Amino acid sequence: MSKPIKNLITQAYRRQFGDLSGAVVIDLRGVKANDNNAMRSRLAEHQIRVTVVKNSLAKAALAETDLSGICDLLEGCSAMVYGGESIVNVARELVDIARKLKNLEFKGAIMEGELFGPDQVERLSKYPTREEAQAQIIQVFLGPAGQVIGAATSAGSDIASILDALTDKLEKGETLAKAG
Repeated sequence: MSKPIKNLITQAYRRQFGDLSGAVVIDLRGVKANDNNAMRSRLAEHQIRVTVVKNSLAKAALAETDLSGICDLLEGCSAMVYGGESIVNVARELVDIARKLKNLEFKGAIMEGELFGPDQVERLSKYPTREEAQAQIIQVFLGPAGQVIGAATSAGSDIASILDALTDKLEKGETLAKAG
C-alpha cells in the first residue's frame, strides 16, 4: 500500500473515531459471512457500527485521542464496534450476540479512558447507561421527598376528615359530646 493511501486511511480513521469516548474491539475471524451480516444488521438497528481496521493505521490515528488506550488491543484481526446510545449499549448488544456466535471474540473495550480486558466486556455491559444512572439518582432524591410530602399532607388529610365528620353531625342536628 502506498504512503498517500495510508495517509488517506489514517485521516479517515481520525475523522471516524476522533470524537468517540468509547469502543469495543472484537475479532471476527471464524464468524461465518451470514452470521456476520446478521450481527451487523442487528447492530445497525441500534445505530451501532462495525469497522474492520488496519491495525498500524488505526494506532496512528488513535494515538492522541480518547481511544488511545485500546491501541495495545489492536493485534491480529481487529474490528472496532462503536456508536449507539452509549458504549454500555454496544457492549450489551455484543455480549448478547456472542452467546449465539461462538467464534466472536472480545479483545477489550474502552469507556471514557477506562480500559476493559476481554473478560471484562461482560462486566461493562452490566453498567448503567447515563440515562439509567440519572434515573437512579432522581429516584434516590425523590424517595425521601415523597415521604416528607406524604407525612405533611396526611396530617392535613386527617384534620380535614375530622372536620367533615363534625360538620355532618352538626348538620344532622346531633350534639357534640365533650371529649374526655
